[in-house]
Amino acid sequence: MLVFFDERLVFLSVPKTGTTAWQQGLADRADIVVSDPPELKHAPVYRYNRWFRPMFEKVCGVEMEVMAVMREPVSWLGSWYRYRRRPFMAGRPNSTQDVDFETFVDGYMRGQRPPYAEVGSQAKFLERQPNGTGVDHLFRYEDQDSLRAFLESRLGGAVDLPGIANASPEASMKLSAGLRAKLERKCTTEFDLYASIG
Repeated sequence: MLVFFDERLVFLSVPKTGTTAWQQGLADRADIVVSDPPELKHAPVYRYNRWFRPMFEKVCGVEMEVMAVMREPVSWLGSWYRYRRRPFMAGRPNSTQDVDFETFVDGYMRGQRPPYAEVGSQAKFLERQPNGTGVDHLFRYEDQDSLRAFLESRLGGAVDLPGIANASPEASMKLSAGLRAKLERKCTTEFDLYASIG
């Protein structure tokens, strides 16, 4: 999470959307950088609403705008799959070294997911709260130019598009048409939210 206080802007770090690279590129310009622990670095809207928003409003008397990035749902799952294939994951219950991508996606769609497919939900991460707190500016991971243009406008200066950070090894991420259709049916909120980004 990055906080730009004068600009009244909070940049939430949705896992697997390239925000580690943006954190590295913008850390010097941010007033607050939450890089650890992961539960705070990747604080979703509901956690921001409960802990961070009251701090800004009650202590500083300001209301911050929230921005975030969302990745195309299959690509997002693929990033998790590849991340969990890394050597350091070997032998762990959430490793994907012994499963193919279709098995991983099938596991993700189960009511009780196997440990290797328990990766959360972008839609849940970004879910607007009953008090109205939500993401004011949502960008597609695949549209880095729009994200950069917004940040340059908001921060008042050039922002270098960062290189890839925390990249995972390549792996086959082919899905059959039937499994893809099932994923779109079972995870409608993910695909609908992504499609709604202007």
